[in-house]
Amino acid sequence: MPMAGIALMVGFASQGLINRPTTAIHADFLDTLAATAPRELPPDRHPVEQVQVQRASAVAQPAGAAGRSKTFQGLPEPAPSAPLDLEIRVALLGAGSSPTLSATGPWTLLNRAGAVLQRGQAGQLVSLGWTVAGQPEAWLQTSGGSLLVNGKAYGGRLRLISDQRSLQLVNHLPLELYISSVVGAEMPSGWSMEALKAQAVAARSYALAHMARPAHRHWHVGDTTRWQAYRGLSSVNARTSQAAADTAGMILSYQGGIVESLYAATQKISSEAHGHLGASMSQHGAQNLARQGYAYHQILGHYYRGASLARLKAGEAL
Repeated sequence: MPMAGIALMVGFASQGLINRPTTAIHADFLDTLAATAPRELPPDRHPVEQVQVQRASAVAQPAGAAGRSKTFQGLPEPAPSAPLDLEIRVALLGAGSSPTLSATGPWTLLNRAGAVLQRGQAGQLVSLGWTVAGQPEAWLQTSGGSLLVNGKAYGGRLRLISDQRSLQLVNHLPLELYISSVVGAEMPSGWSMEALKAQAVAARSYALAHMARPAHRHWHVGDTTRWQAYRGLSSVNARTSQAAADTAGMILSYQGGIVESLYAATQKISSEAHGHLGASMSQHGAQNLARQGYAYHQILGHYYRGASLARLKAGEAL
């Protein structure tokens, strides 16, 4: 999209523009998640059974000087809860039709039924001959290390979907690992931790909105700036992982739903790209506020006015 290109030129990616961010997607997206989950999952993984949203009940104490709180009232922070193990599906759109596939540890390629098609050791390439042998899809997983796509490292597993003419790669990975990668791809990891945490919440909320409304029947989001920048494990480090862990399960909510939280590199780009859509965060602005002593929930409150913080948690099985 045009504005995504402008954002990239200044070093960050503007998101694809889908819906008005204050028009939240309904929080009860269990049915959608179940309907879009692939039916032929390897036996060690299971689709989500139920997700609930826990909202804050008390206003958190704002960080910084007392005078600042009048302008930057922090969003209430929901109480901690047990981590929720969600899996997101990301299409690796830039991998090409004939990517080189391997792993940094022993790997196994399975067919849809779970039967072994190939096995290999670290660095050994996967043969793509299965794509012309009547196999519509395969799963690549490793027992140690990471998967390699054109030499680039990814966590989780890869679903390889063939239509005899092209090969589509879909990275299935834990949501929080995905958030760690997006934070490092969207912001310099050396920026203030409060800015990184604000980015983590915005990225997670955006991701959850698209898990409820997938871009494709096989995947939730792509890895390009049309969605959120995703670079696999290359953009994950201790600081991006901390930002994700410190805000684990935290999303932006509006009227009981999930906010598709838009953001861009600067306020100018944010206004030009998203001004007609509603709230949008400036990433440079978030860093400037963090350097002034504002906490992540104050930064989010400044940019996403009218929203609230909520935390995802597991519910009773249906």
